[in-house]
Amino acid sequence: MEFKIDTKDTFSVITPIAGKIDANLADELGEKCTQIRQSGSKNIIVDLQHCEEIDKSVIAELVRLHEESYSQEESLVFTQVNEKVMAALKEDETDLLINIAPRMNEAIDIISMEILERDLFNEE
Repeated sequence: MEFKIDTKDTFSVITPIAGKIDANLADELGEKCTQIRQSGSKNIIVDLQHCEEIDKSVIAELVRLHEESYSQEESLVFTQVNEKVMAALKEDETDLLINIAPRMNEAIDIISMEILERDLFNEE
């Protein structure tokens, strides 16, 4: 699987270059998230602009990735999800369990707000 990785000051963007989110892509996405965290970036945006389909069997893996990030006080946001993939996520209400932003700038806003929240809670 091929991924484009873009690292910013407060977050990293992973963009899978694949038409379908399947088990292989989900596994490799998990590995990429782990590698990025180990390199010091704690906030990740997954840009799904190229993904036109999703294998429903991997939806649970996306939820697991999301929960793993938040259990470690990190952020994970999925963005640019197309209608077909979003419909699959809405079928079992997965869209309510993970952060999804329609556009990149909104994903960045979510990350920024969560960083602020964590900083405020850690001050107390």
